[in-house]
Amino acid sequence: MPRVKRGTTANKRRKNTLEKTKGFRWGRKSKFKLAKPALQKAGVYAYRDRKVKKRTFRQLWNVQISAGCKPLGISYSKFIAGLKKNSIEIDRKILAQLAQQQPETFAQIVEKAKS
Repeated sequence: MPRVKRGTTANKRRKNTLEKTKGFRWGRKSKFKLAKPALQKAGVYAYRDRKVKKRTFRQLWNVQISAGCKPLGISYSKFIAGLKKNSIEIDRKILAQLAQQQPETFAQIVEKAKS
């Protein structure tokens, strides 16, 4: 049975970890012992913040829709309730874009939601 030297796998693992932690601060970019938990924590933050990003954008769209509704004399909540009552299914992202870029189209939607 031939002799197996085990350094290559460990070196590769360390090298990959340190490449991924490039740009981290202090010793976490160059010391494997510090880089390993920093990389794990970074992964946790990345996973969490992919969810938070969706939440943040929905909040932004709500504010933009509300800003588009105010001059037309309707509150955001009454506008959304009117859309649901009239079974108009346009998502908030599109409504926010319409409120900003095409106010006349948005005004027509608001009139439908009011009735």
